[in-house]
Amino acid sequence: MRQHPLFYALAAIVLWASLATLGASVAALPPFFTVGVSLMVGSLCAIRHWRQWRVPPATLLLGVVGLFGYHFFLFVAFRLAPAVEANLLNYLWPLLIVLLSPVLLPGYHLNTRHILGALAGFVGAALVVTGGKLSIDLTALPGYGCAALAALLWAGYSLLTKRVPAFPTAAIGGFCLLSGALSLACHALMEPAVHPSASQWLTLLLLGAGPMGLAFFLWDKALKLGDPRQIGALSYLTPLLSTLLLVASGRGQLGPTTGAAIALIVGGALAGTVDWKGLRRR
Repeated sequence: MRQHPLFYALAAIVLWASLATLGASVAALPPFFTVGVSLMVGSLCAIRHWRQWRVPPATLLLGVVGLFGYHFFLFVAFRLAPAVEANLLNYLWPLLIVLLSPVLLPGYHLNTRHILGALAGFVGAALVVTGGKLSIDLTALPGYGCAALAALLWAGYSLLTKRVPAFPTAAIGGFCLLSGALSLACHALMEPAVHPSASQWLTLLLLGAGPMGLAFFLWDKALKLGDPRQIGALSYLTPLLSTLLLVASGRGQLGPTTGAAIALIVGGALAGTVDWKGLRRR
C-alpha cells in the first residue's frame, strides 16, 4: 500500500523540528563544519544505492544549489543580521512553496484555502520565532536579503525537483555528499579549526542521520508524490514543533503568544491541506 505523501512530509517535518534541539548541543562548533559533517553523514543514508547517485548535470546542480545554497545563505544571514529576524525570513519558504507552485509547475493553481492557510501559518510562525516582538535593523539589510534568498532557494529547489527529469530519491545522497564537501571547504576557508568532543561527534551523527539526512529523502518522496501547495501549508508545523521540543528539553520556554501561534499554525495547516468541499460531498 502506497503511503500518503503527507505522511512523508510530516515525517520530514518532525525530523527537522529536532534540528534546533540537536544544534544547541553543538552550538560551539563552527556552523559550516556542523553542516558539512552532518551532510556527509546524511549521504550515508543512501550509500547502498550509490549507483543511483548518477544524475544529469542540471539535476545535480539543482540539488547542490538547494542543499548547499540554502544553508550557505542562511548562515551568512545569521552573521549579518539579528538571528530572530533572519530566522523569521527563513520561514518564508513554506509560503513561497505555496505561492510559487502555479508559477513553476504547470497544472497547479491557487484557491482561497491555499492562500489563507499559508498566510495563517506564516503569521503563526512569526509569533513563535519572534515571541511577538520584532525589531528591524536597517544596517542588517544585506543579512535580511540573504535570509530571504535562502528561503527562495529552498522553495525553488523543492518545486523544481518536479520539473527536472525523474530521478531516484536515493540520488539525494549524492546531493548531500557534494553539498557537505562544499560546506567543509567553506569551513576550511572561513572558520577556525576545531576538535569536537566525543559527545559532539555523537550529536553530529544524529544530525546527519535525522534532520540533515533522512529528512531530505522523505521530503523528496513527499514532493514527488504530493501536492506542493498542501505540503507548503503543512510545513509551518516545523517552527512550532521545534519550539515545543526546545521547551521539553529545557532549552526554551513558551511565551504569552504561544496559544495564538498554535491556533494559527494548526488552523493554517488544516485549511491548506484538507479538501473541505470534498469531505462534505462524501
